[in-house]
Amino acid sequence: MKVMEIQSIPLVSVSYNSAELIEKLLESFRRHYDNPVTIIDGSSAEHYPAIEAVCAKYANVKFIHFDYNIHHGPGMAWAFQNLPLEGRVLVLDSDVIVVNPGLIEALASELKPGMYGVGYVNHVNESGFDVDYEAGAVRYLHPACMLCNIEVVRSWPMPTKHGAPNIEPMLAIHRAGKHELILGLDWVKEDFSRSELPKHYIHHDWQGTVARSGSYNLEEWEKSERERAHVRFLTLSLLPVDASAVIEIGANDPSLLRAYKKVNPNVIYTSAAMKAQQSDCLKIGFEALSLLDLDNSAEDFFQQNAGADCWLLDQVVERIANPEQLMLHIRKVIGVGGCVVAVIPNVQHWSIQAKLAIGDFRYASSGLLLHSNLRLFTRASIFDLFQNAGFQIAGGFPVIHTRLENQTMIAALKQLAVSVGADPDLAIEDAQACQYIIKAIPNPSWAG
Repeated sequence: MKVMEIQSIPLVSVSYNSAELIEKLLESFRRHYDNPVTIIDGSSAEHYPAIEAVCAKYANVKFIHFDYNIHHGPGMAWAFQNLPLEGRVLVLDSDVIVVNPGLIEALASELKPGMYGVGYVNHVNESGFDVDYEAGAVRYLHPACMLCNIEVVRSWPMPTKHGAPNIEPMLAIHRAGKHELILGLDWVKEDFSRSELPKHYIHHDWQGTVARSGSYNLEEWEKSERERAHVRFLTLSLLPVDASAVIEIGANDPSLLRAYKKVNPNVIYTSAAMKAQQSDCLKIGFEALSLLDLDNSAEDFFQQNAGADCWLLDQVVERIANPEQLMLHIRKVIGVGGCVVAVIPNVQHWSIQAKLAIGDFRYASSGLLLHSNLRLFTRASIFDLFQNAGFQIAGGFPVIHTRLENQTMIAALKQLAVSVGADPDLAIEDAQACQYIIKAIPNPSWAG
């Protein structure tokens, strides 16, 4: 690539609360390159003037400040969507130091037209956590150092607020089977390592922003991932360790499949996504994935899987118009000694009761009241659903992430229960669970 083309490649970096890091990045970059630079900044009021002053020391550096912590992923997304970028774009973390010339040239020599980007590619699960396996894992192009074709980047989902901010575009590329769009370079991996060997082009001070500002401010994401892991653990504990065939409907958590196959490697595990999930049906790691229209005819699917000894319903019964029919379908074909394990949200949760009391009963894209929910359940109505379809409850767990500590609300909920002749203590217990994980077995006395 010609020198002039290399010099025209812009650099984008996202900054948070550390003038020291931006100083090192710009000083080291300017020792080797005069390319245009844009710093996307989400620093607090006491920090951003110092970062702005650092940027002003260097020519051809644009400083764009937001009056809130925009976060790494949304900061990149804003730049990709709003800056007048064309062709190739270099992205570096704010804690990167350029130690030798040739960085952009080395990246550009590997980036071909039509590719998303090149840099360091590691393997993560669908939640963005690093994994030690490659088969079925997501190839993740790390935005700490990557050279991209911006027009291709704009054709895929944008980075998000996340511990792995590039996970959404990488998931989409993985699901589309377009692995050739990203390329991992050995020298970037070596430069990213913490070894004492000489670096090729860059030194990356991993979590340098955290060391100086105290946090990535990703507590919400981390909390969500901990909660998912807790549900996965409880669900796994209810699955039979020696099932010969498991049929999962929902296809929500491929990590559960991998964990279960470590326990039972010989199982035949089939996953089915509901018709409403069609746009997101290529879940990572599933060996077989069917699409079902559970509200209409699905007789063939149930007949094909007759005799399976475990059915896993992962957040399904609340998303279909006729869950009773689904349970009857399974009851007719379940294997002798089989079971059903189901994960179902609890509308009796105290947060929902509080919202209902003030008329704030709104559906959302996350939480207990999802837009996709067609039915609502409590512990009692969950039991009715299984029992009416010829099952009996054999075990289960309430999923409690945070217990209710507000004594005023506890007293109000108890008084409400007493006013209708219900057990106040049981009402409080049933208000703690955000979900129930239920294990049910066929009732031998059911007449059908």
